[in-house]
Amino acid sequence: MSETQVIGVIGGSGLYEMEDLRDVKEVALSTPFGEPSDAFVTGVLGETRMVFLPRHGRGHRISPSEINSRANVWGMKKLGVTRILSVSAVGSMREDIAPGHFVVIDQFFDRTRHRPDTFFERGVVAHVLFADPVCPELRRVLIEATRGVGVVVHDGGTYLNMEGPQFSTRAESKTYRSWGVDVIGMTNLQEARLAREAEICYATVAMSTDYDCWHDGHDDVTVEAILEVMGRNVGNAKDVIRAAVPALGGDPSCACGRALEHAIMTARERIEPEARDRLGLLIEKYL
Repeated sequence: MSETQVIGVIGGSGLYEMEDLRDVKEVALSTPFGEPSDAFVTGVLGETRMVFLPRHGRGHRISPSEINSRANVWGMKKLGVTRILSVSAVGSMREDIAPGHFVVIDQFFDRTRHRPDTFFERGVVAHVLFADPVCPELRRVLIEATRGVGVVVHDGGTYLNMEGPQFSTRAESKTYRSWGVDVIGMTNLQEARLAREAEICYATVAMSTDYDCWHDGHDDVTVEAILEVMGRNVGNAKDVIRAAVPALGGDPSCACGRALEHAIMTARERIEPEARDRLGLLIEKYL
C-alpha cells in the first residue's frame, strides 16, 4: 500500500465513476470556497489510495461555467491528494486529431470570462509560475499509459478553454484554429491553475469527440455525436487510469509541490486571521 501517494482523478463528461475501487467511501466536504461538484469517492486501486470526483456531478448537473473548481481542488488537497489526473472530452482543431484520439496536453489558452481561478485574493497575494502548466512527470506517465492501452495518443497539445456552455460559432472555431491551438474544451484550465497554487501535480488526458464546426468535410458538432464517441472513449480512459496509477509510486521529484515557496508576496504580519484560516491548508507551512 502506498502511504505517501494519494492520486486524485477528476472525471469529465461521461466519466462519472471508477468501478475498480475497493474499500470505497463517500466523503462530503464543505470548503472555504463553497461546495464541491459532488461527494468525493475514496478507495484503493491496486495498492494506491485514490480520490475520485466527477467535475459535473453525478448525473451531469453542473454546467462548465458553474463548476466550483476552487472547492474541487481544495477538497482534493484536504484529502491528501498529491497528483491529479484529469480526464476531459474535447473538440479537435486539427485534422490529424480524429474523434476517438487522445491528447496528453502540455499547454492551455484561456478564453473564459466568468470563473474564479485563484485561491489568492481578499488579503493574500501569490504569483505562482505557470509557464509550463502541466506536471512533466505526470504527463510522461500518462503518455506511456495511453500508448499501452492501444489508443492513438498525441504527445502534447494546446487546450483552448472556452467559456461555454454553447459550442463555438463557425467564425470562432476557424479563428481558434488559426491561432494554432490543438483542442478546445470548457473545463480544465481553472483546475490546472488551482492545482498549481495548491502544490498538486496536474495533467490532462483530453479525449477528442468531434471536429468542432471548422471542418467542411464533417458534420457540425452535435451532442448526439459527442455522446457516441464518448461512450467508446470512457472505457479507454478508465484503462489509462488503471495503467497510470501503479506507475506513480514514490514521491514526485518535480517542482509542483514547491510552487508557493517563493510566490507569496504579502507580508506575513499583514495576513489577517480570517485569510489565514481560509488559506491555511495551502500556506500554513510557509507562515
